[in-house]
Parts: sequence; C-alpha cells; structure tokens
Amino acid sequence: MLEALLVMALGAVVLGAALGYAAVRFRVEGDPLVEKIDAILPQTQCGQCGFPGCKPYATAIAKGEAEINQCPPGGEEGIHKLADLLGREFKPLSAEHGVEKPKSVAVIDEQACIGCTLCIQACPVDAIVGAAKQMHTIVASQCTGCELCLPPCPVDCISMEPIAESVETWKWRYPVVRIVPAQKEAA
Repeated sequence: MLEALLVMALGAVVLGAALGYAAVRFRVEGDPLVEKIDAILPQTQCGQCGFPGCKPYATAIAKGEAEINQCPPGGEEGIHKLADLLGREFKPLSAEHGVEKPKSVAVIDEQACIGCTLCIQACPVDAIVGAAKQMHTIVASQCTGCELCLPPCPVDCISMEPIAESVETWKWRYPVVRIVPAQKEAA
C-alpha cells in the first residue's frame, strides 16, 4: 500500500515538473488575437483611429475598448475582415475618424524643401531621409501614406500621390455579394 502511494506521489511530482517546464518553455508572448487583428490592420501607424499606432488599436479591439470601424486606411475591406475574425456585425466606417482614401505615398518637391527636418520627426516609419538645411526625400517603399508629414511642413512642399495599381500592389477585394430578399407573391 505504501509503495503504491509513493509511486503515485512520484508520478505526480514528475508530471507537475513536466507541466511546469512546458508552461515556461512554450509560453505564448502576447495575445494571439491581438496579433491576428494587427495583421489585418494596414500598418500605416497614422493615428486616425485615435490610437498611436496599429498595435495599440488592435489591443483595444481585442479588449473590447474600441470599435472595429475606426481605421480609414483599412477601409471597408478591413472592417469586413475584422468582423469575420471577431464574429461581430459589420459597421460602416466611422465618419468621426475620417474617410477612406486610395493608398498614397508622400512626395517631396525637392526644389521647395528648406531642410527643416520637421517632416522627419513626424514620420512614424522613418521613410523620410535628409539632414538639417539639406534637401529631404521619401523612401517610397517604406512610406505608408499616413499623411503625418503634411501638417508640420512650413513650406507645403509635400504632397500625396495615389499609388497606381500594379501586380505588386494589387489586392484581392473583399467579396461583396448583396442578398436580395425574394418578393412574396400575392395569392
């Protein structure tokens, strides 16, 4: 009888140690739902949603502190994807946070640029290069089109130009199928 209890106790200690090791070794960093939501968001880091970037907005959505319709760069397509992921009802884009625009990239008129570096400080993704009192330029492949560089420019030498759709920039549109209810026939 005593041997059986010792075997059971030893088994419990070994299994407890194995579970403790597995909890430490295979711990998941962060919330997987936040990661899935963040992957759907456009990663513009523009702050139009009322949060300082896409990751804080994703965290707020996962906690239920924010609605899914606050991201103008993500547009209707992003709202549909978030609604599908979270099992929520689709809501149109909140007018309070802005309107959906075509994807754009910033362009600096290099002749008018005075090299003030205010745009460099405003860019959340470091897509603007240049030095003080020198001409600046945009690294188009890194620009997210957030428009945060426009307000601080004292000479208005930055403009937004829509990105032409090409093989590299083309995205499959969210399927929109309208369901029309059948008309009841009069008897």
